[in-house]
Amino acid sequence: MSMIDMDTTPRWVCTKAQLADLCEIWRQQRVVALDTEFMRSRTFYPQPALVQVGDGKHCYLIDNLAIEDLQPLRDLLLQTSVTKIMHSCSEDLETLERLLGVVPEPIFDTQIAAAISGMDASLGYAAVVRSLLNVELPKSETRSDWLQRPLSDAQQKYAALDVAWLPALYGVLCKRLRERDRLEWLREDCAALVTAARNPQPPELYYQKVKGAWRLRGRQLAALQDLCAWREREARALDMPRNHLLKESLCMALAQQVPGHKEALSQLGLEGRVLRQHGDTLLQITSRAIQRQDTPSRLPQPLNRQEGETFKQLRRQLAVIAAREALPSEILIRKKELEALVQSSRPELQGRLRGWRAEIIGRPLLKVLRQLREEEIK
Repeated sequence: MSMIDMDTTPRWVCTKAQLADLCEIWRQQRVVALDTEFMRSRTFYPQPALVQVGDGKHCYLIDNLAIEDLQPLRDLLLQTSVTKIMHSCSEDLETLERLLGVVPEPIFDTQIAAAISGMDASLGYAAVVRSLLNVELPKSETRSDWLQRPLSDAQQKYAALDVAWLPALYGVLCKRLRERDRLEWLREDCAALVTAARNPQPPELYYQKVKGAWRLRGRQLAALQDLCAWREREARALDMPRNHLLKESLCMALAQQVPGHKEALSQLGLEGRVLRQHGDTLLQITSRAIQRQDTPSRLPQPLNRQEGETFKQLRRQLAVIAAREALPSEILIRKKELEALVQSSRPELQGRLRGWRAEIIGRPLLKVLRQLREEEIK
């Protein structure tokens, strides 16, 4: 696509008939650009406010607040012959799943594609457009109220630009990835994003994300697990942010202290609506939790001194491999993944290291790790 031919003028779509006609055309294409605008300041779930589609010639703004039946758009997202080009799309996938009940497939995430092609791993859309297309994008509407109607001209222009250059980026990045024989790597990582969006983490595992949870063990950890699982389910049911329902620090305090009455809850900092509406429930949860026999395994602690030295040596090896492959180290392995490898009693290739990363980084790191452990035994 020639950039000269690109029309960035926003085209408003607010009826099902318009949407159906456009989606019929888009379903015949190989690729379409896709983005969403949403609000999330006071809700658990994103509130879908706008869906943007770019077809390489024009930019369309689909008003999901005005169109009751979005089935044509849903069908487009499920059309596997059409690749959906997006940028840093995790929250967009969640928004689309919330709006339409489906996760688009296949996708081409230009942020991941840029990283695999050798660019920085966390570049925003505007930075990638500037670097690869030499186009400067405004960022004036990032904190807009997207649920208001009508949207201002500035909002509409901003929203249109979010998909305007994605088809051009797709062409440039595909070329870079083919030249490096890495297109399949990108497909694998994007497929993993779709899988993750379709399979959100179970409520029973949210305790693992709590800061300092590694300090707890046994029935205290069981209490934290049950409290976090309750909070997750309740936040979803009420469509309320987790910390608006019950702060993470209070989950920890409740798990550690296991209070037996409401006065003790007040002393821990619970007050007002939370105490009135959920005090009895929280007491029941902690009371049952300390009776559990199936307590969760203790979470990994921070690296000790010896593990820290091993981590440093693996990270040095990672830097060597990243430089050799002209890849950002973050795209190869994340810090938490590297720490888990160091702390594993039987380290093996798992998670993301089972795919294309196995030969590039997985097996080389395992080899170094085994050598270091053999030296420790000697």
